[in-house]
Amino acid sequence: MDGLKRQAAARALEEVRDGMKLGLGTGSTAKHFVDLLGEKVRAGMKVVGVPTSEATRAQAEACGIALTTLDEIDHLDLTIDGADEVDPALNLIKGGGGALLREKIVAAASDRMIVIADDSKWVDALGRFPLPVEVIPFGLAATKAAIAKAFAEAGVAGQMVLRTAKDGHVFVTDGGHWIIDAHLGRIADAPRLAGLLSVIPGVVEHGLFIGLAGMVVLAGAQGIRVVERR
Repeated sequence: MDGLKRQAAARALEEVRDGMKLGLGTGSTAKHFVDLLGEKVRAGMKVVGVPTSEATRAQAEACGIALTTLDEIDHLDLTIDGADEVDPALNLIKGGGGALLREKIVAAASDRMIVIADDSKWVDALGRFPLPVEVIPFGLAATKAAIAKAFAEAGVAGQMVLRTAKDGHVFVTDGGHWIIDAHLGRIADAPRLAGLLSVIPGVVEHGLFIGLAGMVVLAGAQGIRVVERR
């Protein structure tokens, strides 16, 4: 599986041009991309990156990749990131690694987003992977009630679990928020659910990435498959 992820990352690297401003994703597949990009940079390629997490920042710095922020530049040419699920409309579930807020800010600031994944992430409909919803700790019960109402309006239901870290304590994002993982099974209308969740005051962001990915690179036993938004 790790080899497939690296193949997808290598194919995405072919889309990178000298002088580009890049969003650098978070997660096991994006980690391969940053490693491979670092090799290109050490060979003379000039790029600047905006990392989507503190983990990616540390990795990029170790690889010698020049970094900036979205306070210093107003847009990016390209973001390369992984996904937990991809559907045929190239809508995504992201946030398994907990970086969904920064990932979405960076993707939205980019002219183009390429998703890299092994082909197990391709699904007919989103929802098999638990949907991460990033929330403010204050008023959590009220926020959960509002999320449940949004689920009902979108025709989905499932257990909501507050994410914990490996030490057993509540998982805290880079932004200082908590994450609820919703086990929904199947989301028939992901764009509708995304809209309903986005207007809940206690919800900072959710893991439904609608209309952001322009291209998906899937690596499988049969080779590389590239799917572009129609």
